[in-house]
Amino acid sequence: QVQLVESGGSLVQPGGSLRLTCTASGFDVRYYGVGWFRQAPGKGREGVSCLNNGGGATYYADSVKGRFTISRDSAKNTVTLEMNNLQPEDTAIYYCAVPMALRYRLCASDEYEYWGQGTQVTVSS
Repeated sequence: QVQLVESGGSLVQPGGSLRLTCTASGFDVRYYGVGWFRQAPGKGREGVSCLNNGGGATYYADSVKGRFTISRDSAKNTVTLEMNNLQPEDTAIYYCAVPMALRYRLCASDEYEYWGQGTQVTVSS
């Protein structure tokens, strides 16, 4: 049974950092392209950063390039999102998700089948 559990969300001041962790079970993160998405109040779900299932391509939204880094830890079966220089516009619920298809559009949320419950990130002074 595929399960994803996010952790690490918190309240942080502008310019601060957070590390979000997605703990996966029921599949091996080495072979599936786990991604991070977020949804701010009143807005649609946005792809933040996603790994390709082949281990090659990595996607970052323009708004987070140079500030966020995604990585997988095969020993722990986790995918981590390191977030630096956080800004108020990064405030959202952050979700990790995984597609089961072999071919899919990287970070297109409607093609990701399994989702975690989300973790809240609030950036405020």
